[in-house]
Amino acid sequence: MTATLLFVLFIGAMLIGVPIGAALGLAGTVAIGIANADIPWFGLMAVPQNFYAGLGKYPLLAIPMFVLVGSIFDRSGVALRLVNLAVSIVGRGPGMLPLVAIAVAMFLGGISGSGPATAAAVGGVMIAAMARAGYPAPYSAAVVGAAAATDILIPPSVAFIVYSVLVPGASVPALFAAGMIPGVLAGLALIVPAVWLARRHRMGAEEAHLPRPPFWKSLREAAWGLVAPVLILGGMRAGWFTPTEAAVVAVFYGLFVGMVVHRTIRVRDLFDILRESGELSAVILLVVSLAGIFAFSLSTLGVIDPVTTAIVHSGLSEWAVLLLIVLLLVLAGMVLDGISIFLIFVPLLMPLMNHYQWDPVWFGVLLTLNVAIGQFTPPMAVNLMVSSRIAGVPMEATSRWVGWLLVAMGLCMLLVMIWPPLATWLPQYLGY
Repeated sequence: MTATLLFVLFIGAMLIGVPIGAALGLAGTVAIGIANADIPWFGLMAVPQNFYAGLGKYPLLAIPMFVLVGSIFDRSGVALRLVNLAVSIVGRGPGMLPLVAIAVAMFLGGISGSGPATAAAVGGVMIAAMARAGYPAPYSAAVVGAAAATDILIPPSVAFIVYSVLVPGASVPALFAAGMIPGVLAGLALIVPAVWLARRHRMGAEEAHLPRPPFWKSLREAAWGLVAPVLILGGMRAGWFTPTEAAVVAVFYGLFVGMVVHRTIRVRDLFDILRESGELSAVILLVVSLAGIFAFSLSTLGVIDPVTTAIVHSGLSEWAVLLLIVLLLVLAGMVLDGISIFLIFVPLLMPLMNHYQWDPVWFGVLLTLNVAIGQFTPPMAVNLMVSSRIAGVPMEATSRWVGWLLVAMGLCMLLVMIWPPLATWLPQYLGY
C-alpha cells in the first residue's frame, strides 16, 4: 500500500506542475514517514542523510565543470569555425548544411557532453545559415535538436557520469570508451534521413551558389577547437588526469581559447557564463540529491524485489524483457529528462541487469541511447525545445521531420542491443 502511495504521490505531483526533483523528494519523504509511523520522528532523519548521500559522490564533481565547459565553448566562437571547416571539406549543395550541422554537433559532444548546450551552440550558427540557404525553419530545428542528442553518447557525457554513480560496476572511463562507437553510429544514422529529406524536398537550392570557405584558412581558425577533445580524452587515456580533473582542464582551456585566442569572451562575460552554468548545475545536482531520498524509500519499502521477481517469473524471454525495458524508457523519455530517467529507473532495473548478467557498461550505453532519443522526442524533448526556440517555430511544427530522425536513431539503438560488442569492444581493447 505504501509503495503504491509512493508512485501515486510522485506522478500526481508532476501532473499538477511540481518540478521533477521536488516530486521525487516529496513522494519519498511521505513514504518514509508513513512506513515508520511507529518510531520517533517517523524515521525522517533518513531524509537529510540520503539527500547528502545522493550528492556526496566524487564523480559528480565533474558535472558542474562540464556544464561550464559547454557554456564557455558556446560563447567562444568555436562552433562557427568548425562549421566553416566542415563546409570547406564537404562543399555546398542540397543536404550539405544538415550534414555539417550533425557533424559539428558530434564533434562538440567531445567537448561539453551536454545536449542542450550543443543545441544552443550549433543552432545559433546553423539555423540562421540553413535559413539563408532555403531550408524550412522546422526542418532545421529538427535536425539540430536530433544532432545534439548524440552528445550524451560521445564522451565526455554527463549522463554516463550519473550512471557510473548509480552502478558501481561501470567506471566513467569504461563508459566514455563504450559510448564512442554507438555515438558515431547514431550521428551517421541521422545523416542519412537528414540528407535524403533535404534532397527529396529540394531544400537548400540557394546553398549551391554560396561561396565555399578556403580549406587551409578554415583549418587554421578551427585548430584550437579541434585540439579540445584530443586534450580531454587523450589526457584521460594517457593517465594525466581523471575524468573530473579533465573537466577542470577543459574549463581553463576553453577560457584560454575564448579570451586569448579568439577574444570572443570578455572579463565582464564571465559573470553571465558562471551564473548560467551554476543555475543549470544546481538544478541537475538538486534532482540527484532528491532522487537519493526516492531511491532510499524504494529500497526500504521493498518495492524493487517484488517487481524483479514478478518480471523474472512472468514467462517472458530475456529478449522480451529487454524490449519491454526499451519501450518503457522511450515512453518515459517523452515526458522526463535524461537525468531523472536514470535516477528513477536504474535502481529498479539493476536487479534485472544482475539476474540476466547483462554487462553493466553495455546496459548503460543502451539506456543512454534511450535517453538520447528522448531528448528530441516531443512533448518534453529538451534539445528540440532549444532548437525550436532559436528557429522561432513551435515544437509541433517539427513533427513532420523529426519522426524520420527518431526512426534512424531507433534502428541504431536496436543494433547496439542485438550486437553488444559495438559498445563493449573499445573499453575492453583499452583495458577498462
